[in-house]
Amino acid sequence: MSQRLRLTAVSFLNARPVTYGIEQGLVGAERFDLRFAEPSRCAAAVAAGEADLGLMPIASYAASAEELRVVPGIGIASRGPVRTVVLVGQVPWEEMTAIALDGASRTSQMLARLLTRGRGLHPDFVEVAHDQIADAVVGTRGALIIGDLGLHIDGRFRHVYDLGEKWHSLVGLPFVYAVWAGRPGVVSTEDVALLQESLRLGLQRRAEIGRAWALGNDVDPALGENYLLENIRHRLTSDEISGATAFLARSHQAGLLAKLMRVRLFDAPAPLQPQPRSAPSLDHLLADAAAGERLSLDEGVRLYSEAPLFDLGQAADLRRQALHPESVVTYIIDRNINYTNACTTCCSFCNFHRSPGHPQAYTLSREELAQKLRETVELGGVQVLLQGGINPDLSLAYYQDLFRYMKANFPLAIHGLSPEEISYLSQREDLPVRTVLERLVAAGLDSVPGGAAEILDDEIRRRISPKKCSADTWIDVMREAHGLGLRTTATMVFGFGESPQQLLGHLDRLRRLQDQTAGFTAFICWSFQAEGTRLPLTDDTGSLRYLRVLALARLYLDNFPNLQVSWVTMGPAVGQVALRFGGNDFGSAMIEENVVATAGTVFKISASDIERCIRGAGFIPRRRNMRYEFID
Repeated sequence: MSQRLRLTAVSFLNARPVTYGIEQGLVGAERFDLRFAEPSRCAAAVAAGEADLGLMPIASYAASAEELRVVPGIGIASRGPVRTVVLVGQVPWEEMTAIALDGASRTSQMLARLLTRGRGLHPDFVEVAHDQIADAVVGTRGALIIGDLGLHIDGRFRHVYDLGEKWHSLVGLPFVYAVWAGRPGVVSTEDVALLQESLRLGLQRRAEIGRAWALGNDVDPALGENYLLENIRHRLTSDEISGATAFLARSHQAGLLAKLMRVRLFDAPAPLQPQPRSAPSLDHLLADAAAGERLSLDEGVRLYSEAPLFDLGQAADLRRQALHPESVVTYIIDRNINYTNACTTCCSFCNFHRSPGHPQAYTLSREELAQKLRETVELGGVQVLLQGGINPDLSLAYYQDLFRYMKANFPLAIHGLSPEEISYLSQREDLPVRTVLERLVAAGLDSVPGGAAEILDDEIRRRISPKKCSADTWIDVMREAHGLGLRTTATMVFGFGESPQQLLGHLDRLRRLQDQTAGFTAFICWSFQAEGTRLPLTDDTGSLRYLRVLALARLYLDNFPNLQVSWVTMGPAVGQVALRFGGNDFGSAMIEENVVATAGTVFKISASDIERCIRGAGFIPRRRNMRYEFID
């Protein structure tokens, strides 16, 4: 910590909030040595060892010869029009025979190539220096213009295409242009906290920074102010990481990136628990939560216990509208393949499991599995949710071979193995959880489902599933998965007689981990299905309580972008209502589901039925993948 950390950042206006606290000497004066350069030069400085950390294009991060890490919580991104990454020309995009690419940013170049190819166009591309790019537009040659120059082009070109807007319309996720990145180990959690504080101070001064830039560049002060307030996003949240992951995956698939990279973060400091305010009214609490104010644990308990259901639902719906203003509701086509029901945990709430050696215990053969996978592809499925019991006969090598076989033969993402299964494999093989995950990822694992969470409270878990992993272990497995750049979901099953404090404690654990890793893409909750199980139903598992839990989750989980409604357990009609209680995703047109079905709850609907339900509730349906990227 005695040696100063060398930082290299872009000098564009969109980066100034990120570096504001450092530039002003308010943060890290004795720790950071900050210098400015073009985006591509920031990446080169890190590669050459001239800088420890660079605010570099995301494509340069992915193309690095060394594996780099990203500072959590900080980025330069947009969700919709960005104004400073634009394709311009005197002829329409479709008529451009050549496109000049600004040499200052590899990310913007790659985005322009990707979107151009996506339109079925094949112009010639030529790289041009940043200070010459505007003059490169001649005849049928267009140009990619990036950075502050994009704020000076009004009226100069007949055709202007905002690539941030084009990306968002196509994919439905933010686009990430740049991140702080450097080699593993160079940045401590204390450094991360300082960098995040620099951004926090800069966000408070965005309007002032934008106006000052505009006055210094002889443009309307409102232009600079609105640009930073409305067009640029500086928080690297779960949605931004999903957007970056989608961009890198599409670029790799298109041959623009040699290797597929996931966004991996430096360790983040532990989040602070917000302090409850001094006895605000319920109306005040609901209004603050609807506006995005963070609730304390006690405030969450109070809203759950005291707020009228429809007031809670209205606040959750307002929050959903703020996060998803386009009125889009997503869904996925996948198959839930329960590859084995042999299980040693014997949870009292589960009808599905059979003890190893039981006449009804099974493990799917390769031929049975292949048939299910073929059917999934034929029905338009894009993913397999692969979960089973804790079967002592199945080794880590079994799963590695299985994943390699699936990837070699079927174009399906593997959303597989709950934290319980991964924890068991770690114990069985006497390997760290991270090593188990690394081997599974190398074999083809794409993401991790949030199963086996139930209620993340050990008193509840000891009562209903005493052989299952602890709440801490579940969280630790997810932390390791996020550390490897895997996207995961989070779940909760309620109705086990849990107290409001235990239920909110579950949500709080998820929110605190999300603060540090931004690795969860969605939260899904449903009620305990008791029919035929060994665990008697002693709690409210009805639709009104479900709506209350869902609405509370939307307000409390302020760092979760997506909430999935559970039509599988509650039925399609309640699923429609849940879209007005905070939900923005209709889940899966499940080709197969076995666990809930064995407890007596069987709802089946097709993709077309889901789209009718979504439209009937007043929304626009869009098909997605696991990271919530539009794929229709």
